[in-house]
Amino acid sequence: MQELYIVKKEENNFIALIENGKIQEYYEENENEKHLEGNIYIAKVKDVLPGMQAAFVDIGEDKNTFIHIKDILPKTSNVTGNKNEILENYDIRDYIKKGDNILVQVKKDATNNKGARITKFIHIVGRFAILVLGNSFITISQKIDDETEKNRLITIAEKTMKELNVKNMGLIIRTAAEGKEKDNIESDIRNLVQRWKNIEKTIENTPSNEVPKVLQKNDTIIQKILLDLAVGDLQKIAVNDKKIYNIVKKYLDEVIGKNNINIELVENEDLFERYDLNEQIQKLQNRKIWLKCGGFITIDKTEALTAIDVNSGKYTGKGNLEQTVLKVNKEASEEIARQLRLRDIGGIIIIDYIDMNEENSRNLVIKELQDNLKVDRAKTQIMGFTKLDLLEMTRKHMFN
Repeated sequence: MQELYIVKKEENNFIALIENGKIQEYYEENENEKHLEGNIYIAKVKDVLPGMQAAFVDIGEDKNTFIHIKDILPKTSNVTGNKNEILENYDIRDYIKKGDNILVQVKKDATNNKGARITKFIHIVGRFAILVLGNSFITISQKIDDETEKNRLITIAEKTMKELNVKNMGLIIRTAAEGKEKDNIESDIRNLVQRWKNIEKTIENTPSNEVPKVLQKNDTIIQKILLDLAVGDLQKIAVNDKKIYNIVKKYLDEVIGKNNINIELVENEDLFERYDLNEQIQKLQNRKIWLKCGGFITIDKTEALTAIDVNSGKYTGKGNLEQTVLKVNKEASEEIARQLRLRDIGGIIIIDYIDMNEENSRNLVIKELQDNLKVDRAKTQIMGFTKLDLLEMTRKHMFN
């Protein structure tokens, strides 16, 4: 059973997803901070840099945004996109020019030093599917393993897109679609196409002197969580602020069309204290996390990557050394997967497991990590062990 607690304190919203009494996801959102990621704009190209195969684009914010040719070139594969293209064979000036009005979406928010990163590959997110403009591929979430279910979902998607008679639009079928009713999936796809048509009308009615212009704003973290969780096992939402309570109720009723979730308003109270969650939240700041066996992991974030170290700690084991190490590493894998989701750690992640001598042990550790990452709604990719016996992986942030 999943429960969602939303606590407002001054200008900050604190959101915790609870499963069986444990916090599984935790987010903080400042209402005054501007997050552009996901926003769609009709924008103006300010400068093209052929030597960098990039351009600066004005979307109407304080800083110009940055676009690279890899976010412009058409995707030729539903698996690799345009990653296998040799970029030196292309010239960005053949695709965009200074003064052009172009349709873009923010893929990464601005930092103190850099403007936002944008792309011409537009994604519109729904409950069960993501509409992808610019290609006609239909792909399925990698977390759906069952081949029969994959074929069922692809058939539904292809049939619906054919009936809608749309061109140059593809779909990514989300994990949330697994096992869902055909009518609900079809309805979601139709809604996505209609949302795009509404954006198209806005573009057609936008005079050049109003460019740049925002066409679609992203949802708040709260709304994004609701979109993902309301189709699953979410049974209760508790909120301590009347305004947020009304937003949640309206979003569930109008956007998601689901009103069987218990929504509780407890005004002006710290819900985390009421439900004894503060101790778990405080532990999110800890660098060291102990394992049940007596070992521990440490998590250190740098600007370039996150390094996780596994230590045997107090655990000495009862079998041979390889089995002792394997037990600690497998238990560490379970906790690492949980911490990545809990702390929303993204980017490059390097895991320094205790050294294993046998290839089979390494494979078992990778499988343990993969199995525990299946509940993570974020996209993850495990590259495997390097020659230095470090495990490389990546994870995409959920909301930042």
